[in-house]
Amino acid sequence: MPRPGRCRPVGWPMFVPLLLLHVQACADGGTDDAPDPRRPLSLGAPEAVFPKDFGYVHTVRELPGGDVLTADPLGKALYRVDMETGVRAVVGTLGEGPEEYQQPDAVWPLPGDSILLVDLGRGQLVRVGPELEFGIAHTIATFQEDGGVVMAIPAGIDLAGNVYTAAMGGFPPDPDGRGAILRIGLAEGSVDTAGSFKRMDVVVEESENGVSISPIPLSPQDAWGVADDGSVVVARSVGYGVDWYAPDGSVTRGDTILHEPVPIATAEKAEYFRDRRRHAGIGMGISRSSDGLTTATFWRGGSSGSEEPDYDNYSWPNVKPALHPATVRVDPSGRAWVKRHLPANTGTAYDLFDRQGRLVRAVTLEGDRRVAGFGPGSVYMVAFDEFDLAYLERYGLP
Repeated sequence: MPRPGRCRPVGWPMFVPLLLLHVQACADGGTDDAPDPRRPLSLGAPEAVFPKDFGYVHTVRELPGGDVLTADPLGKALYRVDMETGVRAVVGTLGEGPEEYQQPDAVWPLPGDSILLVDLGRGQLVRVGPELEFGIAHTIATFQEDGGVVMAIPAGIDLAGNVYTAAMGGFPPDPDGRGAILRIGLAEGSVDTAGSFKRMDVVVEESENGVSISPIPLSPQDAWGVADDGSVVVARSVGYGVDWYAPDGSVTRGDTILHEPVPIATAEKAEYFRDRRRHAGIGMGISRSSDGLTTATFWRGGSSGSEEPDYDNYSWPNVKPALHPATVRVDPSGRAWVKRHLPANTGTAYDLFDRQGRLVRAVTLEGDRRVAGFGPGSVYMVAFDEFDLAYLERYGLP
């Protein structure tokens, strides 16, 4: 993404301590300090750490009994993991037949203790039953009559089985820099809009050879996720806070949260590219056969170049936005976990918001970690080491 010459930016550009409220005790003259949700609390040590590494972990699904199911797209395996004994077993096999997959990428909860397996290699969403038996499959890509394509790669799933995904972008970009959040009913083949979010800012370069679009790293970008009931939560990167979009179309706008902007220096730029390397995006290719049949292929990972990029080839804002664009996960208590931006190499932070959009807890962890899923009383994190290997951890829910 070279820095353009003649450009037109597309898009737009607070942790101050709050005073603790002291409540006078009525009888003995003592005081109680009302807890400040802005004051970060450490999650502490994990309850369990799986000793073997994974190539990548995007999601986990806790099974009845406490084991977890997770997909490793880089290792090309679906695992049943026992966090207590440190043992994992492969579920299914690599191949093209029943009970087989090509590149399992993620697992999502479905009604009745079932699971939706995202198999990028075969371009399918596969229903896996409570006994981990493979069932009906749906194609990821649906081609529309107007030539467009809807990709049902989930960023969230509700307990009715609807898939939520960002609509594919295009040119010209939306003048407000926003993208649509699609709700896809796999059984009915229905598609509607469940909300919208601000995309990363881009730079548009116009020349005699046409138009090129380059994203601006670390520019403000909303993050979003889905609750079990189908409510969509959007974390605002401009005027930091969260908005909840209910299934009936009503919107609850949360408080605006002040934060201390983090200046972008060399360390922040290096961290940005390290984050991209560790969380390799999904690639897609579309081909058309001689008989007019259009097919799509998908993959995660691939070569991103071993050399560190030249930071001067990119346009950068002066400060980081408040939040990281990682998918917002919603825990069993209905709290939205929003990953915060911190100065480079200073750990991981999440803000937790309730269904009224109020900040109710701020938590921190050491190192580079990201929420992968929840159990009834647990939060699962994927942690990365200096070699970019992923490790699965379980913590108690705060």
